[in-house]
Amino acid sequence: MPNARPSAADLLRQKFSRQMSVMYCQEVPDYQKAVDLVKQVNADVAADTAQSLDLEALSEERHGAIRLGKASELSMMRRLFAVLGMYPVGYYDLSVAGIPVHSTAFRPISNDAIAFCPFRIFTSLLRVELIEDADLRDKTNAILAERNVFSDKLVELLEKQEATGSLTEQEEDQFIEELVKTFKWNDQANVSADVYEDLHDAHRLIADVVSFKGPHINHLTPRTLDIDAVQDNMAKVGLNPKAVVEGPPQRAVPILLRQTAFKALEEEVFFQTTDGKLQAGAHTARFGEIEQRGAALTPKGQALYDELLNKTRAIITPKADGSNVDAYIAELHKVFQDFPDDLNELRAQGLIYCHYQHANGNTAPVDKNDAAALESLIQQGAITFSPITYEDFLPVSAAGIFQSNLGNSQNQQSLNDANQADFEKALGAPVNDLHALYATMQDQSLQSL
Repeated sequence: MPNARPSAADLLRQKFSRQMSVMYCQEVPDYQKAVDLVKQVNADVAADTAQSLDLEALSEERHGAIRLGKASELSMMRRLFAVLGMYPVGYYDLSVAGIPVHSTAFRPISNDAIAFCPFRIFTSLLRVELIEDADLRDKTNAILAERNVFSDKLVELLEKQEATGSLTEQEEDQFIEELVKTFKWNDQANVSADVYEDLHDAHRLIADVVSFKGPHINHLTPRTLDIDAVQDNMAKVGLNPKAVVEGPPQRAVPILLRQTAFKALEEEVFFQTTDGKLQAGAHTARFGEIEQRGAALTPKGQALYDELLNKTRAIITPKADGSNVDAYIAELHKVFQDFPDDLNELRAQGLIYCHYQHANGNTAPVDKNDAAALESLIQQGAITFSPITYEDFLPVSAAGIFQSNLGNSQNQQSLNDANQADFEKALGAPVNDLHALYATMQDQSLQSL
């Protein structure tokens, strides 16, 4: 639990998270099935392991995902999320998987803010320049130029908050209401069926971003303590799971992030026509995702993880239909035997970030610069440590989830065209370095000894 009283931004973020969950549950009934399944699995894990866990807080933890079309939308989203104490962390290039977007995660960054409400929004910006057809690029830019996804009231409240530093209670409620509406599903497209098909043929994600009036939330993700149990039981509760859990293999000490999803829903939509009427059609984009979070890796640990994952995928890549899932998981486990799976070994080798604290009533000051003395106190049990939870995302896993819900046979060749400078120009600010944030958390815990 947080040590400090929640700030106004923390309380707004919590309210926003809860209202987003209510809205998505109404829009996508299968989402409630996923939430109920996760709650049951988490309760089972707590009972089986006799752990003292805050299941109520865990049951509220979420991340969401949105896709934006143009730079001005990304810049405005940065300003809006700042009111909620959510800041851009990390740069993710999904072009490596043939997906024409790059992304960041808006999230809280301090220990207390994360502990109170760790809500995150994975936010992607369409890279129109990666559309091969020049005419379609021009048409895409023209469509996006005409749309405004933010209400006048939302912008008015944002500008007041930025100017004065606060809103009244009534204005805060209005701000959250207008912000949530920004991500609401709208089944009326702002393009014709023919234009939609052209965008869809270029890439399904392009059609999803460009064809609609706003950046509808495309998934919300509850956090589980046992993603394998969730994967095994999704079909039993009427959910259609993707073939394989993305991320590292099952381990005694979880690391980074593991994700699975239930498949995207085909939904009825209505396209514009020249005579002003609407033409019925279908669109597939919104899905459900579930995650399990583990220890945050240091650069050394991340390099080892990347090396082993690349080694695995050079041997075998999971197929969309699940036909080689057992072989892939077996190879993943085999290759990842080279990644230590003991908590103390992970710490001693500098592969994970840790939080340190006194134990057994010990309050004697510790020389933070004397590594041998610190190690001795740890071995004596006078200092304890726990892994810092990974609060961010994995490009390969994100791409795998996107592909499983966008059509796996489509445009999977790597575009290999990262451009963080261009993304940050659109954002209007640099992204925070996630390793710097975790290192600061670790250092703060050491300084408090």
